Amino acid sequence: MIGTETEKATGRGKTSVLVVSTLGFALMFAVWTMFGVLGIPIRKEFGLTDIQLSWLAAIAVLSGSIGRLAFGIFADRYGGRKMFLFLALAAMIPAYMISQASTYTGLMIWAFLVGIAGNSFSVGIAWNSVWFPAAQQGLALGVFGAGNVGASITKLIGPTLIALIPAAGLAGGFIPGGWRFVPILYCVLLGVLAIAIWLFTPRHDRKPGATRPVIDMLKPLKYVRVWRFSLYYVVVFGAYVALSVWLPKYYVDVYRLSLQTAALLTVLFIFPASLLRPLGGYLSDKYGARPVMYWVFGVMLISSLLLSLGVDVAWFTLLVVIVGVGMGIGKAAVYKYIPDYFPKDVGAVGGLVGMLGALGGFFLPLMFAAMYEKTKIPQTTFLILFLLIAVSFAWLHVTVLGLKKQARLEQQSRTESTESVPTAAS
Repeated sequence: MIGTETEKATGRGKTSVLVVSTLGFALMFAVWTMFGVLGIPIRKEFGLTDIQLSWLAAIAVLSGSIGRLAFGIFADRYGGRKMFLFLALAAMIPAYMISQASTYTGLMIWAFLVGIAGNSFSVGIAWNSVWFPAAQQGLALGVFGAGNVGASITKLIGPTLIALIPAAGLAGGFIPGGWRFVPILYCVLLGVLAIAIWLFTPRHDRKPGATRPVIDMLKPLKYVRVWRFSLYYVVVFGAYVALSVWLPKYYVDVYRLSLQTAALLTVLFIFPASLLRPLGGYLSDKYGARPVMYWVFGVMLISSLLLSLGVDVAWFTLLVVIVGVGMGIGKAAVYKYIPDYFPKDVGAVGGLVGMLGALGGFFLPLMFAAMYEKTKIPQTTFLILFLLIAVSFAWLHVTVLGLKKQARLEQQSRTESTESVPTAAS
């Protein structure tokens, strides 16, 4: 039977957890961010303004953000397998209902409800962290986090399906066509995911927080470093989510590209921002999270500054890909900090960091839209990103300087203490 002690001892249990959760996270991330592409034909059909469109994409991101702390705790308390299965089933109905929506209000309601899929990240982090030893957690969590590549699924298949499936639908209209076919497809795939979780992951759920009071699990949140990690995650993940849903519109509006071309170019950003996460985990395991974050922030700072100045489409795409590389590596580095500093509270701390980081994905598109509405300068998107990175980089550097000063004082104190001890000769 799956989940026996023998399987866990040989590593088969942890491998199945990692594989299924990573594939499941990729699917649920695709569901969570589907409005990045679907929003374009929805805008045309419903006659939406840019602000309304940004709210439609942002409301799903909000729903998948605000529950991350709670779901991280639930995973530690009740088991990651149970919570991942619950999220897959919970997202199925709103995914289907999006395809049936006939009003903007209806779309907003179902978009908010389908956003629950975004909470799969904090559940998966907690689920995987209890199956892997500390020396392998950076790489394992990096592999799981590579499920962010799910943001590219809609970009790759969405425009093609929208073009291929007639608006009248299939089976005499029983299956909707056009953009409405995509959420129908996701509904079916979520059902397949639920079956896979049930059949192929260990039935034994590890629950490190099963006997701990919730208030005890929340105690680490009083530390400033938890909130600092959260800001870092806004940069490498919140901005990633924001750009994933914003870039197709940016390419269409600024460079006058077709939706299909815009979606494909956005995928060039999504791939490194997702698939390099295992590399970020490996580098963080080997060199430490702090040096990795220095490089990440430095590269992203320069790239976002150049993007804010305005460049042609070729340079724009190259610089956005470089930003994506930094985000892919940086996401794993941030989550390497957590089991290092809070090994018993990965669910709660990871949930809070994930929640606040994802909330960045909610607020940033709204800020992009509001700033563009006010200035009519599209490059303000990357000026906002530049300022956010600069603040995070400065906080990291000030913290490192403080740690170095503290280390010098401790070394000086030990030296003085040693010198003050009388020797036998004296």
